[in-house]
Amino acid sequence: MKEGIHPKYFETTATCACGAVFKVGSTKENLHIDICSGCHPLFTGKQKLMDIEGRVQKFKKKYANVTPHKKKVVKKKKTAASTKTKAKK
Repeated sequence: MKEGIHPKYFETTATCACGAVFKVGSTKENLHIDICSGCHPLFTGKQKLMDIEGRVQKFKKKYANVTPHKKKVVKKKKTAASTKTKAKK
């Protein structure tokens, strides 16, 4: 293996937002994580449902009183090139 191409490897601590501290090996000295096995719903079995309503129902409720805008009719201008091609036909 080549010398000097590998990053330094530290035995460091990972600190979770819930307060749990773990000793891990990493290329960074201090790790701060948002979620760990101590507070993740998959491991704890305490699932919190944030979205009680479905997405479609929430969308319909949000935009129930909104009226759509009418599209403006845009007339195309006739250019000299388009009139010449029509005359040739």
